[in-house]
Amino acid sequence: MREWADFTTETGTDGGISIALSGPLCVSSVGRIDERLRAIEEQVEAIDLAQVGAFDTVGAWLVTRMAEERGAKITGGSEEAMRLIAAVRGEHIDEDLLETVPTSADEAAGELGALANIAQRFGAFVIAYADGVIRLIAFLGSLLIAFGALIRHPSRFRRNALVRQIELSGVNALPIVGLMSFLIGIVIAQQGAVQLRQFGAEIYTVNLTGRLSMRELGILMTAIMFAGRSGSSFAAQIGTMKLTEEIDAMRTIGVSPMEALVVPRVLAALLIMPLLGFYAAVLSIIGGAFVSMFSLDIPFFSFLNRIQEVVPMHDIWVGLIKAPLFGLIVALAGCYQGMQVEGNSEEVGLRTTVAVVQAIFAVIVLDAFFAVFFTEVGWG
Repeated sequence: MREWADFTTETGTDGGISIALSGPLCVSSVGRIDERLRAIEEQVEAIDLAQVGAFDTVGAWLVTRMAEERGAKITGGSEEAMRLIAAVRGEHIDEDLLETVPTSADEAAGELGALANIAQRFGAFVIAYADGVIRLIAFLGSLLIAFGALIRHPSRFRRNALVRQIELSGVNALPIVGLMSFLIGIVIAQQGAVQLRQFGAEIYTVNLTGRLSMRELGILMTAIMFAGRSGSSFAAQIGTMKLTEEIDAMRTIGVSPMEALVVPRVLAALLIMPLLGFYAAVLSIIGGAFVSMFSLDIPFFSFLNRIQEVVPMHDIWVGLIKAPLFGLIVALAGCYQGMQVEGNSEEVGLRTTVAVVQAIFAVIVLDAFFAVFFTEVGWG
């Protein structure tokens, strides 16, 4: 036998009434309760849902409409009922007329107080950090396994993919990296000359430009540019493939995504970063020589000849040693964040941003470490 929704009323102290609904409040059971509720002429102060059983959007609409028309508050509802009412009330009633349970973790934590909120956020951060570490270790392990598999089976190595990534990340980056390095060389030489002129040591502008370009700024600025240009590209490309389930399709047909997507990008970064870094350092020195013709009256080729005398060979080696590690960091950050994409397209943009930020931060930290290390070993 079908059970129908019903209600009782109770008169309050100020002449208003409270309505207590009972039974299932869903599309198949509301019956004529809507007409009976409309026939009530007294002022309604509250609508009690404590005795309501089944509840759907029809019941939610009926309750919210009643609350809107009579200015009543809704109390006693279950979590499911209050969520449905909260969804309906956005279009049908004023939020101030409805008393609901908190609908977000932040609101619930806010009721517990500031300290509980801080503890909750800190705990969530620790859990997320630990999960991230585990995911990163798993990613690095998968990468090492992929390299090992390619060493055992060289025929599976995708040479065309490697060449393509070298073209995209290295050859196509030559114009922007060259222009950036040339302008940085101009800035170093010009500002260095202004400061050294105070001590009558303008000639040491050559030393400053040469050593700083070869040792630090050439490779560092190249790594930062590489992170913004290629690291973001790695994350966006792999993330989009993850989102469109292309990576799942690759696994289905027996193709390893690590071998097909990650390994070529990592190897390309390892190979091209030393070349790009040296190229950037040379362009930076050329920029310094260019501006020195005007600010210091040093002939262009005399500046370049002087560079060979004042820049020790170990400065070149310092830059070449750091370059592959910087490239590895950028490639790993981009590929790792791309493989973590899941959910929706917004995640692609978020992961791409995180990849660039992480890569730049790690590169700068590692560069600071190398600066101290090479000074300690006598290559300062």
